[in-house]
Amino acid sequence: MTDASQQADEVNVVLAIRAGDVETLTQLLAARPGLARDRLEVAGGRTSLHVVADWPGFFRNGPRIARILIDAGAELDARSKDGTGETPLHWAASSDDADVARILIDAGADVAAPDGSIGTPLDNAIGYGCWNVARLLVASGAEIDKPWQAAALGLTGQLVDLLGGADPGPGAVDQAFWHACAAGQRRCAELLLDRGADLAFSPEYGSGTVLDVARSHGTQRSNVIEWLEGLGVPAEHAPR
Repeated sequence: MTDASQQADEVNVVLAIRAGDVETLTQLLAARPGLARDRLEVAGGRTSLHVVADWPGFFRNGPRIARILIDAGAELDARSKDGTGETPLHWAASSDDADVARILIDAGADVAAPDGSIGTPLDNAIGYGCWNVARLLVASGAEIDKPWQAAALGLTGQLVDLLGGADPGPGAVDQAFWHACAAGQRRCAELLLDRGADLAFSPEYGSGTVLDVARSHGTQRSNVIEWLEGLGVPAEHAPR
């Protein structure tokens, strides 16, 4: 196969995934065995399974396409070569695409895979306000072992345990407070403020004050808002 035809296949598989074109994708996979496992140069060294989980997520027929790719031999925990080194589950967690994430998890993807942009898939999900995938990951066995994870999920008792055990590390209370505010978890936020949380704290991977993130919509709602704005739907009221 020439470089040109290989590149054409890669372009076509990315276009098929993003369009939700199951028929074309199936034909491409049948014509080129191994395509589901290949690193796609046109996608920065990611696999096709990364593409279906990629931002902004929620591609048409995404769960079905993920299943087709897995059945065709896609590597569940492949690390992308685009500089992030993340797995497809990291990507799904960062877009809050719980339907695709469920397909990956049910097929055996590692829910504790480390070294994502923030950490594990659960770290990514919580860090980027992806609450649906975060809860799915916890229900699927992802371990909550950091105060900021417990705070974001409103697990007050677990938060107290994590703060009261071994030294949680410098800034742990501030980080947990920021995430509690981002997730709308007032009880956890009040508990952490009583523990001396800094109202001016913001983590390196986040932006905005605790009030800014408390006013945010979370990744999935923000995605829908951007989609509707792109369609030209007017807003009757200004954002609150």
